[in-house]
Amino acid sequence: MTKPIRFRAIANIITVTVLSGFLGACGGGGGLGGFGGFGGSTQPTVEEPAVAPELPSTIRADEIVGRWGYAAYHKPEDRARTEAAARGQCKNPYVIGQGSSGGVIMHLADEATPQELRLKGSQSGKNYIGPAGPAGGEKDREIVSFDGRVLITRFIDKDAASRYGTSIYVRCAPRA
Repeated sequence: MTKPIRFRAIANIITVTVLSGFLGACGGGGGLGGFGGFGGSTQPTVEEPAVAPELPSTIRADEIVGRWGYAAYHKPEDRARTEAAARGQCKNPYVIGQGSSGGVIMHLADEATPQELRLKGSQSGKNYIGPAGPAGGEKDREIVSFDGRVLITRFIDKDAASRYGTSIYVRCAPRA
């Protein structure tokens, strides 16, 4: 009598194993896998947040390419004096070059070598200069104002902003 019991036990184990495999395969599709917890658990689908499309700056790169007198200030009341000091730096100008892929060649904070940076716009209407990536990133500088003759920027990174202050660039007259 032990043979039929063993055979029945083995048949039951095989049946359970085969059915478990079918139920497990159905688990992701909502069939029987969602019924009473059979067939494994289903994970909720987590969608990645959409990356906002890069907005163009309202200032074109070719508008800021050129030779600039440069100075910086920490207190707003020093702006007029600093602008005059920047104008005096035109004998040794800071050159903003044209990048090969549409950006401008400038320095990042604490970087000795200039590199191509992008002009980027934002939903809020602000403009930024910085490496590729979302506008307003830690390595970006915000363009506070620009009238074609004077460019004022400030670094987004709090440490760089506290060390470098607000930068003012005054366009130098064309070479004679």
